[in-house]
Amino acid sequence: MATNPNSKGKKLNKEQEREKKRKALDEATKQNTAKKESSKKQKSVKEEKASKKGRRRVLPIWLRIILVLLFSAVALVLGLMVGYGVIGEGNPTDALEMDTWKHIWNFVTKTE
Repeated sequence: MATNPNSKGKKLNKEQEREKKRKALDEATKQNTAKKESSKKQKSVKEEKASKKGRRRVLPIWLRIILVLLFSAVALVLGLMVGYGVIGEGNPTDALEMDTWKHIWNFVTKTE
């Protein structure tokens, strides 16, 4: 059993020991929460400064838009060539000729 420093050598009973431990634990948790709150405040201040600063992008937005349009055009041309040449059993380069598209347009509008 532990002795109470205030009681000059008197022994503590189990309930008094438990109460002493609870108080010590409460004080320790209060100190930890105070430290956490101060560190949270510091982090929030740092985050606010960082958010005001702005984000450095690897690729600017205008370059992203151009790349998306470029890749879309390439995908369209490749899709035309695969569809006309492989699936339609024609010459893939014929899909890029103007006469082919005129023929398709005339077929759709039924002018021939």
